[in-house]
Amino acid sequence: MICCLSIPSSWDYRESGKNCKVYTFSKDGTLFAWGNGEKVNIINVTNKGLLHSFNLPKAVCLEFSPKNTVLATWQPYTTSKDGTAGIPNLQLYDVKTGTCLKSFIQKKMQNWCPSWSEDETLCARNVNNEVHFFENNNFNTIANKLHLQKINDFVLSPGPQPYKVAVYVPGSKGAPSFVRLYQYPNFAGPHAALANKSFFKADKVTMLWNKKATAVLVIASTEVDKTGASYYGEQTLHYIATNGESAVVQLPKNGPIYDVVWNSSSTEFCAVYGFMPAKATIFNLKCDPVFDFGTGPRNAAYYSPHGHILVLAGFGNLRGQMEVWDVKNYKLISKPVASDSTYFAWCPDGEHILTATCAPRLRVNNGYKIWHYTGSILHKYDVPSNAELWQVSWQPFLDGIFPAKTITYQAVPSEVPNEEPKVATAYRPPALRNKPITNSKLHEEEPPQNMKPQSGNDKPLSKTALKNQRKHEAKKAAKQEARSDKSPDLTPTPAPQSTPRSTISQSISGDPEIDKKIKNLKKKLKAIEQLKEQAATGKQLEKNQLEKIQKETALLQELEDLELGI
Repeated sequence: MICCLSIPSSWDYRESGKNCKVYTFSKDGTLFAWGNGEKVNIINVTNKGLLHSFNLPKAVCLEFSPKNTVLATWQPYTTSKDGTAGIPNLQLYDVKTGTCLKSFIQKKMQNWCPSWSEDETLCARNVNNEVHFFENNNFNTIANKLHLQKINDFVLSPGPQPYKVAVYVPGSKGAPSFVRLYQYPNFAGPHAALANKSFFKADKVTMLWNKKATAVLVIASTEVDKTGASYYGEQTLHYIATNGESAVVQLPKNGPIYDVVWNSSSTEFCAVYGFMPAKATIFNLKCDPVFDFGTGPRNAAYYSPHGHILVLAGFGNLRGQMEVWDVKNYKLISKPVASDSTYFAWCPDGEHILTATCAPRLRVNNGYKIWHYTGSILHKYDVPSNAELWQVSWQPFLDGIFPAKTITYQAVPSEVPNEEPKVATAYRPPALRNKPITNSKLHEEEPPQNMKPQSGNDKPLSKTALKNQRKHEAKKAAKQEARSDKSPDLTPTPAPQSTPRSTISQSISGDPEIDKKIKNLKKKLKAIEQLKEQAATGKQLEKNQLEKIQKETALLQELEDLELGI
């Protein structure tokens, strides 16, 4: 089996070999490093020149520091046969000179890479339940330490100074787990923490800073669900702000939390959660739901770099269905399907999407596709049957290089035909194969709904609100019918049995003109109800249709006045 790392031909480099499985770009996309099973090479993307080659045959992880000063490499840690300690396996190389700045022993692959601040003034790594801080890439001197009992994980905040750090300490001996936020270098004293959040039921956590470093989302997970409801274990979502505020994010559907992502605006986040079909909801910084996308086959969410588009997707053991949403207007843009995808990435321009099927997750049908967010496939590459695709990514660019563009709903033209996914027919036992197919569903699908309080009536009603509205209308109709029964003059003439019920003309007021107005009002209200249902499914309404919806309250009041004879 051959694995190929294809570098653009304009770079004058091309690698092919069974051990060529790792590469990385620098944050600004100007440097490119890869390992070929013998050496780790660095080239300058701009002038295509080879900068350095390091003799690292077993390197499986590579990472550049934010300002391209250091290349971090990691090889699996091994001990000698006699049990003595192995050699350092985490190397930090000076990209300018090619010299090794420092070597560390890093046994675990998880969280192997040191964390830098964006200006590289600060660098931190977790060592023996402590967080060690280095300043200005001087790795021979530990500038500061954060010591708590058994620190399991930490995350350095993004953005400029002042630097903040979130640390996680697992619970033990009946004590709860907790996450604390600190501002560097203020670690000493009982009141040094900016915020603290403790919780039970946490074997591990995932901590997510927003871009402005004002708040952290914490996904707390247990390996086993003691209630037996799920083999995923249990997950809870917590919100912690640097001003000391904290909360548990209330998720209205039980089940696992598949994904949580911040918008680049740092003012909202999206969570995908619940037993399948999963729900997806956008929350504000008060942890109040803003928009509910309903239920669907999804387990991942991806905001575009500019934060104006959100993709909800179902990858892995799902069929690759994607929903592309305009999150400013909460409108569905497209619903493409990327079957068997194991990787997804937004292009830095905020317009194009990359999906791929990679080894070792899947070793058949490897390849990648480039999409426009309107659902068109612009480019497709299938890896030959004797090769595997291990990694694929966009060349990065710094923020601000690509300005945000106006969202379009019309699919862009493409020469690559969209492949319609094959719909597998459901299995039917022999005894049912000659009988009519019923439309029964295992789960009732929930439509999208706007949860944000708004003035006016231009938002689609929720299921509960629609049900209450129908109940209210039914009560009014019953009262009117009872009123009609008491007045002999208003009693409608019985229709013949052969007349369909829908064609029965009932006199409500006794005045043909008023009856005609009532009939027209009901017709308009029914049309408004249909428009609201279309809006709830994500369909874009015209301006005149939105104006019709806004008139609903006035029409209801007019209908009530006519029916009551006011």
